[in-house]
Amino acid sequence: MTYTTHVDLHMHSNISDGSDSPEELLAKVKEAGIEMFALTDHDDVRGCIRVLNALKDGDPRFITGIEFSCVDEEGKYHILGYGYDINAAPINDTVSRVHQYRMSKARARVDAVRNDYGFDIPEEEVDGFLSLPNPGKPHLANLLIKHGYAQSREQAFRDILDKIPFKAQYIRPEEAIDAIIKSGGIPVLAHPVYGSGDQLILGEEMEERLKRLIGFGLKGVEAFYSGFTFKMTDQMLSLADRFGLYVTAGSDYHGTNKMIPLGDNGIEDACLPQGMKNFLDLFGG
Repeated sequence: MTYTTHVDLHMHSNISDGSDSPEELLAKVKEAGIEMFALTDHDDVRGCIRVLNALKDGDPRFITGIEFSCVDEEGKYHILGYGYDINAAPINDTVSRVHQYRMSKARARVDAVRNDYGFDIPEEEVDGFLSLPNPGKPHLANLLIKHGYAQSREQAFRDILDKIPFKAQYIRPEEAIDAIIKSGGIPVLAHPVYGSGDQLILGEEMEERLKRLIGFGLKGVEAFYSGFTFKMTDQMLSLADRFGLYVTAGSDYHGTNKMIPLGDNGIEDACLPQGMKNFLDLFGG
């Protein structure tokens, strides 16, 4: 069997922190010659619903996707979910709960930049920010830049938004994994080498992290990723083979919000590992 390498299983629309609408993203996927793709907006399924409604005969194969941000005592994780039932209660209930966490965080940040920093942002623009599907740091940073309180998004993060003290709420990785599985999906660890901030997770630490997540039901790892070095990919492929995990590939495309090309999946040749062939088999190769 011949497997496609023209896949991108990790991308974001403006339903989360990308710049393209789901429909624009579908058009760009077709233009790029991608044959199989997944939309993995943060903590949300609405973009996938819109892609499903926009798909036509002959379009690339589409897999429902999501990316949950999770935290536990051991650190931070991003858990991807693939192929779930878009109408399943477990994943929709989890999305609803996470959205409440996100809105509390967004309001706390707005209060801090206005009250603690004294920044004057018009009420109508605050209302616009809070009415976004998933308001986050990049959107608030854009407002700070617009009104001259920061020169760049990086500066807004570093000097203002990342210094705002509040206790953020996150779901735990086992909760995300459980919701994905109970909704008929495949839970996969996104960009596994990357932890919190500049943290890199390698060697025995990565092995122990995977064992713990596999105990919760994790089924795969994103071993091919736009930001990975050959060494990082090789480590994850070795661990995937050792633990019998699926392998996925993704760019983490965000449109103009990150300088990552659509379809940059890190696959350098057509010799795919068995774990990725097994994953592609689930969705027609």
